[in-house]
Amino acid sequence: MNRTDRLYALVEELRAVAPRPLSARRLAERFEVSNRTIERDLSALQQAGVPIWAEPGRTGGYCIDVAHTLAPLGFTVDEALAVTVALGMLSTSPFRTDATTALRKVVAVMDRGTLHETAELAARVHLLDDGPAPDAPTALAGALRSGSVLRIAYRDRAGADTIRDVEPLGYLGKGRDWYLIGWCRLRDGVRAFRGDRVMTAEPTGERAPRRSLSAEDLDIAYGTLRTLNASNGPDVFPRGASRTARASFETPT
Repeated sequence: MNRTDRLYALVEELRAVAPRPLSARRLAERFEVSNRTIERDLSALQQAGVPIWAEPGRTGGYCIDVAHTLAPLGFTVDEALAVTVALGMLSTSPFRTDATTALRKVVAVMDRGTLHETAELAARVHLLDDGPAPDAPTALAGALRSGSVLRIAYRDRAGADTIRDVEPLGYLGKGRDWYLIGWCRLRDGVRAFRGDRVMTAEPTGERAPRRSLSAEDLDIAYGTLRTLNASNGPDVFPRGASRTARASFETPT
């Protein structure tokens, strides 16, 4: 976690227990940094105008004024509902934990009127699933960002288990199923691993070499392949005619 993310997360941790205090030691343990780093971060937040103060005593710690922490976020009700629904639809994805914390941050900075109306509307939106999906290992969510080769235990459709070293290249979502796209060193090619069939995933610490991934590498038999553009919204990802390095989507071999 970089410092900017930690500063925001510190505010959320204090808000979650307000008006009760949290000690610097507890916060340091939570973010896996030193007490000195936490003290420095809290001081920076105070200097930025965030209403944080220290409560003395054996049971004391740092408190925050939950009513005046952050400026309201300028979402309309329709925008807030769209964000709520979108993040809720990630509950079966590798990003489910981050989606939950992201939604908590959005809620924390919405004005009360918009939040109340959004909550009422969101209660009328339902998602139809075939049943609870098994949780995929949390290491899959940060696979691209870390750039580390993953060692995964994978169970294919036939129930056969294999151990593979995989260089993460991307993700693909189809309905409630999410796939990790990666260069499989066992098969020496691009493969797709369904998240709920990944039994374990551990970073090896080895930096994966840079490899390109294009639409031509993904053997999509049907449907339209889209990519997400963070600045302008989803775009259709054009499919070419190349037949090289196709990813196997049902049962990596």
